Amino acid sequence: MSTSSFNSSDRFRRIVALIRKEMRQILRDPSTVIIAVILPLTLLFLFGYGVTFDARRIEIGIVIENPTPETGSFTASLMNSSVFAARTSRDRHNFERDLVAGRIDGIVVLAANFTVQAARGERAPIQVIVDGSDPNQATLVRNYLQGAWGNWLTQEAVTRGEAVALPISVEPRVWFNPEISSHHYLVPGSIAIILMLIGALLTALVVAREWERGTMEAMLATPIGIIDLMAGKLVPYFMLGMITMALATATALLLFGVPFRGSFLVLALLSAVFLTTALAQGLLISTLARNQLVAAQSTLISAFLPSFFFSGFVFEIAGMPVPLQIISYAVPARFFVAGLQTLFLAGDIWSVIWPNLAAMAAIATVYITFTALKTKTRLD
Repeated sequence: MSTSSFNSSDRFRRIVALIRKEMRQILRDPSTVIIAVILPLTLLFLFGYGVTFDARRIEIGIVIENPTPETGSFTASLMNSSVFAARTSRDRHNFERDLVAGRIDGIVVLAANFTVQAARGERAPIQVIVDGSDPNQATLVRNYLQGAWGNWLTQEAVTRGEAVALPISVEPRVWFNPEISSHHYLVPGSIAIILMLIGALLTALVVAREWERGTMEAMLATPIGIIDLMAGKLVPYFMLGMITMALATATALLLFGVPFRGSFLVLALLSAVFLTTALAQGLLISTLARNQLVAAQSTLISAFLPSFFFSGFVFEIAGMPVPLQIISYAVPARFFVAGLQTLFLAGDIWSVIWPNLAAMAAIATVYITFTALKTKTRLD
């Protein structure tokens, strides 16, 4: 047998032994199971149920200055809606304090000449007052009230047998997410954020714990190389992370009802590259910070927060200042979120998947290279 083949066989046995050792440590350590299984499912429930851009019950006050059959009809259309929770009054001052205090989201004023203006087909016979301190909620309330107004005009015209002349005739057609449910793109995005946090935590905390307990020094006393050490650390937690990804995907499909229009093989490929990036980042953190507290704090600052703010999960990247948009290209979750949302909602769109896959692979290569350069296999 040649020396090279002997060395390769020896290295393979060392790596297998390290992987076995890590697997046994995972099975014996309940905190690893908590990080890999309990924590991601908990975060997925919180993100899935807590973060939404869909309208729930919008509290409004309706001011009717001159009750008529038309005002009664419009008021009934709002009260019977599943979106609005409405109260009525003859004086707008009765609702102004509630609007200022945040107890209602808007005030709809039906002026004394509402019936006359509506009969003439004038454009704005109602007044909508919203709280501008929350621009997103104000825009949401305004848009839903505009939609309710247009629907009422159409129903009134049908009742009278007339043709309604709206300022703009819109026939919406929504691709990929016809229900316009925010859960369908927020849940896949949250999976990326969770997997980034879990992947980085798994290697950062576990390896830092070994430095604290002195077991890392015992391993460094053996004839292992950098490749052996990194493979022995990454492979077991890669397998555990893929199990976490499978659980998160099953939860998204079965519990939250998110559609999946892509291929599970492509999902596995995309997840594998991203998980390698997350694990390599955690391994780099543990190499630089050999303390569990420092490693946990560093993971939150360098993995979770950038992923949350610069991935497009909640905040639109195109609306950010240019310097922040440039920074977002260094965040692997940005590319994984785009890939997941494409796979779940659109399918295997390779013109989107390939660039995101290549970007994540490049970032993973950088992390692995830095980790290899910073990792010492001999005690000082």
